[in-house]
Amino acid sequence: MTIRSLDLLDIPTLARYRNDVLTLDSARTLTRGHPLGTMGLLAYINPARHLYAAIENGGESALLGGIIHTRGELFARLLYLAPLSNLHDPQLPALIEHLAIQAGEWQAVHVLAEVDETSDVFPALRMTGFSVYAWQRMWDVSLLEQTGANSNLNWRRMQSLDLPAVQNLHYQIVPQLLHPVEPAPNRVMGFVHQGLKCYASITSGMFGVVLTPLIHPDENDVSEKIAYLMASLPDRRGRPVYLNVRSYQAWLEPVLEDLGAKASARQAVMVKHLARLVKNGQPARALPANAGVQPSRMSRMDVDD
Repeated sequence: MTIRSLDLLDIPTLARYRNDVLTLDSARTLTRGHPLGTMGLLAYINPARHLYAAIENGGESALLGGIIHTRGELFARLLYLAPLSNLHDPQLPALIEHLAIQAGEWQAVHVLAEVDETSDVFPALRMTGFSVYAWQRMWDVSLLEQTGANSNLNWRRMQSLDLPAVQNLHYQIVPQLLHPVEPAPNRVMGFVHQGLKCYASITSGMFGVVLTPLIHPDENDVSEKIAYLMASLPDRRGRPVYLNVRSYQAWLEPVLEDLGAKASARQAVMVKHLARLVKNGQPARALPANAGVQPSRMSRMDVDD
């Protein structure tokens, strides 16, 4: 078994598997396109991201995999595995583990993967230490346009002053056990609704826009607010829009269904926790060799029988 990084000589293999790929980062696929397409390959020259691909060519057929990490983030994401038609290959767990090791070298402490719950890749992911921590669906809300203006329903771009309120909303909605994997937002990015009980982060690219909402269950007129969120997006240029609904916001799904949004297949959101090597640790302080230790003294109490 040989696992190595991809090089220019592997371009014919990439072309052969271009239409036989399992994508594991839904938002990136919907906004940036096919990971083995032209735009996906151009991402390798982006210095703002760590992007690594590897190939295993010792089994029945070559196996490919990719992983991506944004500098400063505590997690990396499995990007794709290929070929989709050969995910039963016994060498697949070794390839996944190889990609996870690369994430550790980037100082990531988690690796995430999103996969349809009926996928054949589940056994390989579990074998390499991945476990399900949430479920999600991507809802196509492109047609939920709302015209007109209503000051009670409008959204606005998030500002720096909104960050503490958005973080507080995150802590109220996202279960505490998931906070290490899904940390509170730390960047001024996305949209907020007045009252700051509704927030939507945004990921956009040439092929689409993905919004991830955090909406407090006590909010009223949720369906109207979601529809007006679509109208608040600037410069859409006809791109499709998707709403990513996680299992801790599952109460939004009937609302979206009533609005006419179209749901994708349910996906498992999986995580692998990595052990992190502390390279610059401080040794424990020890007493000097010539130091004396004064023993403690205990007085003896006479007790009558």
